[in-house]
Amino acid sequence: MELPNTALEATVDRFGRRHHPLSGKAKDAGSVAVAAALRAACWVWACVPW
Repeated sequence: MELPNTALEATVDRFGRRHHPLSGKAKDAGSVAVAAALRAACWVWACVPW
């Protein structure tokens, strides 16, 4: 998930440095996706020994 998040942030930054509410929301959504994927991966690895 880090790769799509990086691509999203680069695209948002490419189109301007002006603050736009949707740009912030897009970056936040990308960060949440990375965190959710990390949490899911940890949960799966925690369940593997069982």
